Amino acid sequence: MKTTHIRAVDAADRWYLYDASEHVLGRMAAKIAQQLMGKDRPEYTPSELTGAHVVVINAEKVVLTGLKNEQKAYPKYSGYPGGLHVHSLERVKKQRPHDVVKLAVRRMLPKTRLGKRMLSRLKVYTGTEHPHTAQKPEKVESL
Repeated sequence: MKTTHIRAVDAADRWYLYDASEHVLGRMAAKIAQQLMGKDRPEYTPSELTGAHVVVINAEKVVLTGLKNEQKAYPKYSGYPGGLHVHSLERVKKQRPHDVVKLAVRRMLPKTRLGKRMLSRLKVYTGTEHPHTAQKPEKVESL
C-alpha cells in the first residue's frame, strides 16, 4: 500500500464567501479556520498549504451572542512595562471592523509560518463589495 502526499500545487483552489451579518462570529471563524487549513477535504496534508481562499463581507455587522458586545476585550501589549492596553469590542469594531473577524480566525490557526500563509488567504471587507468576483466564490449559507 502506498501513501499519497498531496502537494500544494496539486490542490485545486476553492473560494468561499461568507456574509458576517448572517453568521455568529465564533462558529463562522471555526469553519473558516477549518477551510483555510484544508481539514474539510479528503486530501488534507498537515505540512502543505492545501486550504481554500475565504472572502468575508459585512465585517462591521458581525453577530455576537450573549453579553460579548459589552464584555469582550482585545488586549494589546507594547512590550514595555505598563504597556498593556485593553480595547473594548465596540472600539475595535468602530476603528477596524475587519480585525474582529481576522483575529478570531487567526487565533484558531496554527502558530507557525504555515499558519501565517493560511491567514493570507483570508480576505475580510467591511462592506458588501469585494474585488474577488472573478474567482466565483461559493456563498456559504448555513453552518
